[in-house]
Amino acid sequence: MKPLSLYHPILYWMRVWQKRLFRQLAWHCTRKRYAQPVAMAERLPFRYLKHTSKLIRKLGDSDLTLQHNKVINLKLAVAAIDGVTIAPGEYFSFCRLVGRPSRKRGYVEGMELSFGEARRGIGGGICQLSNLIHWMAIHSPLVVVERSNHSFDPFPDDGRVLPFGSGAAIFYNYVDLVLHNPTDRSFQLKLKVGEQQLEGELLCDREREFRYHVFQLEHRFVREGERVYRENEIWREVRNKGQVGEVVERGMLYRNRVVVKYEVLEGVVE
Repeated sequence: MKPLSLYHPILYWMRVWQKRLFRQLAWHCTRKRYAQPVAMAERLPFRYLKHTSKLIRKLGDSDLTLQHNKVINLKLAVAAIDGVTIAPGEYFSFCRLVGRPSRKRGYVEGMELSFGEARRGIGGGICQLSNLIHWMAIHSPLVVVERSNHSFDPFPDDGRVLPFGSGAAIFYNYVDLVLHNPTDRSFQLKLKVGEQQLEGELLCDREREFRYHVFQLEHRFVREGERVYRENEIWREVRNKGQVGEVVERGMLYRNRVVVKYEVLEGVVE
């Protein structure tokens, strides 16, 4: 049975308003300490991970202008987060730092995934930044407290590097990426929109103790009636830094199952 909010646009936006209000109240009333950006913050000395992702990609038959607009949105979002330090015991909230994307703040129409399709939306494309931050976070002791995946797969893979379903969807402000630092170390995000790549580094005030490997298992396309679903599991191994690299932790982070919105070759579908 569909939620009541999906029967009419007015009901949907009333539900969005309600969720945003609840999140604002939660932020206002919480005793949690959230990381705040500091102007000209000093760069921490040790790197946990460096990661980049291509800025302009051709996605199906979508308007390429939206990809170029995405770069504008990413520059604004990066400016709000770059250099932020997550101290011991602190939380990081993507939405709290970036704020609500709006035309008044300089955001433009980019591609966003909502209502079961890829569509135009103000601030569209900043999920690329949350994806990058999430990927770096799961290669560290930071704990992912809150993270959502998109409920559908809109386009065939085009030069995919990371495992499917390893990103983090954002929809201000209640679909958020929230991290927690349970350690006695400080972590820092350094971000940049380059000429062709979105660039990110996760830094720390001490040298890392372990090596992290994130990978997928059980990837498949499954047909059920008229729909095709894409499934996989995201796993992580944590190893000692020594030459032997003994595994100290191995476990599944996420199990994904989403509707596929494009034609999949019959030989691929189970």
